[in-house]
Amino acid sequence: MAASSHVSHDHGHDDAHGSLKSYVVGFGLSILLTLASFGTVMSGVVPHHLMMPGIVLFAVAQLLVQLVFFLHMGTSPGKRGNLTIMLFTMLILAIVVVGSLWVLHNMNANMMHPTFPQVPTE
Repeated sequence: MAASSHVSHDHGHDDAHGSLKSYVVGFGLSILLTLASFGTVMSGVVPHHLMMPGIVLFAVAQLLVQLVFFLHMGTSPGKRGNLTIMLFTMLILAIVVVGSLWVLHNMNANMMHPTFPQVPTE
């Protein structure tokens, strides 16, 4: 009687976990985007008024790389549940942040600002 020590953990969700290749590609893209952000500021090639939009662009790209390659977000059937939960969470956070900013702006706009007495100039 030969007992097999090989245990299969395949539950039909083969796409739920990344392969070594996908992790290496994600890591490489993350390093590349980090260096691109650093180079945007330190190289002196990018005009000053384009630095912040460039950094924001690289940050959004970095976020997408992290979500796809490391958190396994995607549109395949095995990944849709995670993507739906993530999008709903982002919606709730956006409502809270935008609503808070709206309330604070309206409070500031409608507060009575003190009027300081004018000092006569001679």
